[in-house]
Amino acid sequence: MKIAEIFHSRQGEGLLTGQESVFVRLSGCNLRCWFCDTPYASWRPEGAEMSVAEIVDGVRQFDACRHVVLTGGEPMIFDAIAPLTHELRQAGWHITIETAGTQDQPVACDLMSISPKLAGSAPSAEEHPRWHALHETRRHAPAVIARLMRDYPHQLKFVIDTRDDLERVEAYLNELGEFDRDRVLLMPQGTTAEELASRSEWIERYCQDRGYRYCPRRQIEWYGLARGT
Repeated sequence: MKIAEIFHSRQGEGLLTGQESVFVRLSGCNLRCWFCDTPYASWRPEGAEMSVAEIVDGVRQFDACRHVVLTGGEPMIFDAIAPLTHELRQAGWHITIETAGTQDQPVACDLMSISPKLAGSAPSAEEHPRWHALHETRRHAPAVIARLMRDYPHQLKFVIDTRDDLERVEAYLNELGEFDRDRVLLMPQGTTAEELASRSEWIERYCQDRGYRYCPRRQIEWYGLARGT
């Protein structure tokens, strides 16, 4: 697997916000969101090829921390992700997987962090016609989402850019059928504290009205948009 970075930091998003964790960023993605904040793991995949054993050794550098986050890119597109998770589980790590929910693998996972990509997440059809078409074809896999929700502790984390995205979230959840509102998180789109603040008030108010969780992006507030954080 191509690995962009392995680093120790704090979880900035979701139900485990604030939790010290080791992050393993896999490089490569089957989608191309226009708002992607890690283009070095999607649009322009960087990194070194590493075996499962080498990745586990990299995680062990931070052995005092017992939480690991497998992120990307899209971790679930790699065939070796399942053996990696089972090796980490055997070594006693709590495992979070960050995924768009388009691919299924027989992984070991303690928190499946699913970030479904809504309509409007595709790149420009004029500038990136091939990736626009591929993204739209791949971004929504309801059978995969349903299986992940059924088989793993999970959170559903939606990126909200405009108020139109709120309607898209509702349509998405209606299609899912049964879900736990307390595990639905709405997160503002943005890569600066100013961008996040411009959306946070109305998103947070909407979450309060609908019984969802508001999900700040604390890593942006703490560190800015910086690699290794």
